Amino acid sequence: MDTSNRTLANWMGLLGLVSFVSYLAAVVFAPSAYPDYDWMSRAVSDLSAADAPSLSLWHQLSAFYGVAGVVCLSAVCITVKGKLNKTLRSGIYIFAIMFWVSIVGFAMFPLSLSGGGEELQDIMHMYVVLPIVVLMSIISLTLIIIGGFRKKGFVSLAICAAASLALMLVGGIGTAVAPPEYFGVFQRFSNVLAVNGFVAALGIYLFVGKLDARNVC
Repeated sequence: MDTSNRTLANWMGLLGLVSFVSYLAAVVFAPSAYPDYDWMSRAVSDLSAADAPSLSLWHQLSAFYGVAGVVCLSAVCITVKGKLNKTLRSGIYIFAIMFWVSIVGFAMFPLSLSGGGEELQDIMHMYVVLPIVVLMSIISLTLIIIGGFRKKGFVSLAICAAASLALMLVGGIGTAVAPPEYFGVFQRFSNVLAVNGFVAALGIYLFVGKLDARNVC
């Protein structure tokens, strides 16, 4: 796609990369403001808990994460309306809604204590918002995989979705069965790479114009 032919929506695809880099920066550098934080054993959400000494730095580094991701995925949804195929399109819509739920839900209900507490916000964070986000992620990525393999030209997107789903499953299984000292390692597979990496992938597809083609099936 020639640069001169790119629409504003195409350029908004770059915000998917901005979102991913912003979140990655927070995950990598926020621990520097948290004494004794062990990234291999601790969850990412501990860095943004209400009592975390890294909370201020986390907010600074992740400032572009939510807004850039939401704008990018909104542009993706607008672009694919009436295009691709129903399965692929539905998967993208559900993925975008999942991201919205994640941003709003975790912002409304951050952990009250690093490591988790017993307040209402902890219960909502771990037992309401998180399961909804995980379930919607699995459903959306599965639909994108199915729809992507059905439509010529979108096999690579299906492969990206499959990789994201695999990372999510590896992360989920790993956090359940691995020794506690490696909990944080596996949690980052699903938290950092799976969902946020796929936001970047959709943004790249939007930027290069791959989502513009019609041919509904």
